[in-house]
Amino acid sequence: MTDVVHLTQKLVQCPSITPEDAGAQDILKNELKKLGFEVFDLPFDGNGSYPVQNFFARLGNSAPHICYAGHTDVVPAENADQWTHPPFDAVTEDGIMYGRGTSDMKGGNAAFLSAISNFLQTNKDFQGSISFLITGDEEADAINGTVRVLEWMKDNDHIPDVCLVGESSNIKELGEEIKIGRRGSLNGNIIIHGKAGHVAYPEFAQNPIPTLSQIANTLSNYEFDQGSENFPPTNLEISTIQVENKARNVIPGRAEIQFNVRFNTNWTKDTLTEKIKNVILDISDNFTIETFSNASPFLTNDKKWLRIVEDAVYKNTGKQPKLSTSGGTSDARFIAPYCPVVEFGLTNETIHQVDECLKISDLEKLVIIYQEILENFLNR
Repeated sequence: MTDVVHLTQKLVQCPSITPEDAGAQDILKNELKKLGFEVFDLPFDGNGSYPVQNFFARLGNSAPHICYAGHTDVVPAENADQWTHPPFDAVTEDGIMYGRGTSDMKGGNAAFLSAISNFLQTNKDFQGSISFLITGDEEADAINGTVRVLEWMKDNDHIPDVCLVGESSNIKELGEEIKIGRRGSLNGNIIIHGKAGHVAYPEFAQNPIPTLSQIANTLSNYEFDQGSENFPPTNLEISTIQVENKARNVIPGRAEIQFNVRFNTNWTKDTLTEKIKNVILDISDNFTIETFSNASPFLTNDKKWLRIVEDAVYKNTGKQPKLSTSGGTSDARFIAPYCPVVEFGLTNETIHQVDECLKISDLEKLVIIYQEILENFLNR
């Protein structure tokens, strides 16, 4: 049987700051091979981006097929001198393990592998398949990671019936939330065109800043929708305003707004872009806009799959988890077009922060929850 605490420590001790792997995936692959998995190394590069280490591993070759998806890359450990313990030492103290990637999401990876190890002790001849999809590109561009692996899986007949993503889905306590969907994300740049000139002669210039202010205020307060049963209202936030003007006596010739919209299933990236354009046109037509999105909203409605996960969480935490679509994006958005996907993992209260950590008791309980999910899905 796999020691989940020791395995998590080994993974955290690999400083796999995205897109570097630092040996983390080799640790998982070696453990999976011991359990009988066939492992496929799937490094990808190109598309104007850096090379990324990924792998897919599968045990069994029949239905039903359950896949666990995760990532081994982590964000940088900024301000290392402010950490209680060095961020890649994986020190345990008073029931807490400290380290970058403990909750996001090396603890989840170790927990599912440990759950498989436990499951196989009493289910050596199970019917079905278990697989792992692991990427090293979740925290960065997400170009050469899960997207490319899924394409390979489709081409090679490995698309699962359901997928569980081990992202840290809970806020403060294990069992609070299961993510059953995510909002989409749309980024955009708006350039308001003016005419540069001397501030003493405004009649010969056109200042874009007052127009920028009006556009920014209107978009920030615009009600795109009122939300839905599963999603909050679509929300636009101004993230940057830039006016490249270094002289106080010069009216600038252009001004720029950068924004992000988190949107629900009432919109697509194209319909949302068109709506934003129309809102701006009510103020000015002297602008250009560019938008881009790599995250569409999705919602999982497979009731049988949801019930399996819900029941396992409730049985082992005593909490009725909220079925949530809150938070940022994750690689689940890429998996959703292929099969029903949910996210359940550790707590996210400390992720990406100084002193990221996990509770050992949560980690051990997560193993039991994952094992219950495996048993209920494969033995139903």
